[in-house]
Amino acid sequence: MSLRLKTLRLVRSKAELQSLPEGKVMINTINAHSYNVAQRDEAFARALQGGVLIPDGASIVWACRWLRAESRPEERIAGWDLFEYEMQKCKVQSAKCNQARKVMFMGSSERVLSLIRERMGREYPELTCVTYSPPYKAQFSEADNRAIVEAINTARPDLLWIGMTAPKQEKWVHQHWDKLAIDCHVGAIGAVFDFYAGTLRRAPEWWQRHSLEWLYRLLREPRRMWRRYLVGNAKFIGYMLKERL
Repeated sequence: MSLRLKTLRLVRSKAELQSLPEGKVMINTINAHSYNVAQRDEAFARALQGGVLIPDGASIVWACRWLRAESRPEERIAGWDLFEYEMQKCKVQSAKCNQARKVMFMGSSERVLSLIRERMGREYPELTCVTYSPPYKAQFSEADNRAIVEAINTARPDLLWIGMTAPKQEKWVHQHWDKLAIDCHVGAIGAVFDFYAGTLRRAPEWWQRHSLEWLYRLLREPRRMWRRYLVGNAKFIGYMLKERL
């Protein structure tokens, strides 16, 4: 198997986010879907394990307990939870040093990024927002990659968010990690760009509390999500049985 949940090192709780080291750190998320994809994509499996890994899925939390894994998370840590924690941390740091910290969003469309800039201006006026929208294509050219790296290095952000959906975002960062001349946390958070921009609605709190956010998305977008959740969840259970045995 390309990736084994039994031996993965995972952040165990939201409180443990405070223990993450400062400086250049890649933070990835894992859920049942990304676990499934990693079984057939070696590059994605390596990318996931190339940084700090948080359990963005109740199924991961439950499976780790059932497998008696080396890391057994106490709770789900969604990409949104990571986003809120890091943004608040940046806000506090800005106040302490009396200098605006710079947050960069790399990914998504210019429309989404413009909405992010507007909301950040209202909610985090003490932070500076920088954005970059890469070309919308399945695979970037060498020129595209150089332009993205240059944009990031020129911005020199204090916090960098990558939003190009999995597995593309994780693989891109892993592949270009050594070329990024930055000294900050880098989070691959995909759909959070749309959640924050308001172009995609996140499940209401009740659904989140009861670990049904996946079902909410399935009910809202059945034609797009049925394979990911219905077929994907069955595959994940099969992989867990294989790991247990």
